Amino acid sequence: MFEQEQQEIDSRIREFCAEQNLPEPTLQWSWIPFSGHWGITTSFFQLAAQEARLGKKVNVPQRAAELAELAAAYLGIPTGFERVEAVKGYLNLYFDSTDYARRVIGAVLQEGGNFGCHPRLNKRVMVEFSHPNTHKAFHVGHLRSAILGDVVARLLQAAGYDVVRANYPGDIGLHVIKWLWNYLTRHAGERPTRDITQWMGSIYIEASRRLEENPELESEIRAVYTRWDQRDPEIIRLWQETRQWSLDGFKEMYDMLGISFDVYYFNSMMEDAGKEVVRELISRNLAQDERPDGPVIVKLDELLGSKSEKYRVLVVLRSDGTALYATEDLALAERKFRDYPDLERSLYVVDVRQSLHFQQVFKTLEIAGRPWANRCQHIPYELVTLPGSVAMASREGTVVLLEDLIREATSRALAIVQTKNPDLPLEVQEDVAKAVALGAIRYSMVARENTKVVTFDWETALNFEGQAAPYIQYAYVRANSILRKAGSAVPDKMPSGGSLSETEIVLVDLISRFPREIERSAAELSPLGVANWLFDLAQAFNDFYNKCPVLTADEPARSTRLQLVMATRQTLANGLALLGITAPQAM
Repeated sequence: MFEQEQQEIDSRIREFCAEQNLPEPTLQWSWIPFSGHWGITTSFFQLAAQEARLGKKVNVPQRAAELAELAAAYLGIPTGFERVEAVKGYLNLYFDSTDYARRVIGAVLQEGGNFGCHPRLNKRVMVEFSHPNTHKAFHVGHLRSAILGDVVARLLQAAGYDVVRANYPGDIGLHVIKWLWNYLTRHAGERPTRDITQWMGSIYIEASRRLEENPELESEIRAVYTRWDQRDPEIIRLWQETRQWSLDGFKEMYDMLGISFDVYYFNSMMEDAGKEVVRELISRNLAQDERPDGPVIVKLDELLGSKSEKYRVLVVLRSDGTALYATEDLALAERKFRDYPDLERSLYVVDVRQSLHFQQVFKTLEIAGRPWANRCQHIPYELVTLPGSVAMASREGTVVLLEDLIREATSRALAIVQTKNPDLPLEVQEDVAKAVALGAIRYSMVARENTKVVTFDWETALNFEGQAAPYIQYAYVRANSILRKAGSAVPDKMPSGGSLSETEIVLVDLISRFPREIERSAAELSPLGVANWLFDLAQAFNDFYNKCPVLTADEPARSTRLQLVMATRQTLANGLALLGITAPQAM
């Protein structure tokens, strides 16, 4: 926004250095922490150190302070700034507040839905997330990976990256075999009609309970597993058909949550390819084959010459020759970089309990000489629990199913919307309630640090007064209401003259931070910064709403405030969209 001014100042400082026979300066600008005024700062310590390295006898801190003072005097007060000062070797330039606000508001209104987004970097990143197991229910515990991964992908895209969204469902394993066995023995011929993932999950829970109550049934499950290993046509056809049921159910969930994927990988695709990687590791003496008495292992610390047990031992194949997660993850990593040779990073949004596993897999690939191994990165997250710290477990049925969660959230949101705005048509109320419900669910999953447990509860998620999506959505609705009442009287641009109150300045500052929050959150691979900033913006707008009359204000304050409301509304909408949350027109 201020690139031109910064370039002009850079040029003036270089002129100053040339006139003073000083070395060519390397200027690095940063924002001065906001305290009611906006400013940028640069240090002269590096320039003073350059002089010292060239043989000039100087006290670097004293010389830096002297140079900053001389530069400040040389610059005077550039256009667009109201104050220039030298402080302990730093040159600080403070913007004219009204001019700064005008530029910020102008940029928001000009860029619209693109405000906050950065230019394309021509760098491709893959975000792998969600990866639910087929033949199980989709519950609240799955939401953390799905929503966190989706928002990280949105952040990276807004930061300028080309993003590939990947899903890696677990479509084979003991859980699937148990499901197929139970289906064949208890539910043959049945088909899901609605709530697909719930129905699939109920059959899985039933299978687990049957096995617990009758351990002797284990032999029947082993028989089904053998049929699978032998690629029995009947089992393969049933697996393919029932897997598709799960995928159809997942798609319904993803559609409701506004989540999409560019590519699907499946662990069934990786089994043979993973075994091939293991054979390579054995042939190169990177893995030890202890079959049939033991598994195939990679002694990572030994290969690295480390005496500590940092990476330990990775088991890459069972003693009976069957694949493990590690087998398949080795193949999956290779497949990703083969499919996308220009991939800058491959990000895995997976439960924190798999941290050691991914360290081992990535280090194994590095030892095997894969040049892209260091471009694989795990984004760990903690689990979602129910109130009382009850962990989600599909096998035990201690879950809140997503279908039920959305229905309950929508019902509760509808009751609130009907109380707040009973005059809205019922159809509109229902649409708003759904937007509020889904927003509440999404925000609750990203408003904590990735590695902190999320305890999901209704009161927090649907809070219209606290840090939750409905509060932010309501701020957007308030802004929309003001502008609707103003009608055609909304000015095209912020008028000249006048001054801004402290409340208005704080609001403008929060708006101006949006591009930096995107950049920072994308770098940290965490939505928390944007989630907190968005709440702060909503708070600042509500403070503005209560302290600064808009429609009844005299000119030029009225026009200035209408412009500010327009910019706030747009920024709130952009921030909500970044989190995948709808900005409703009414509530």
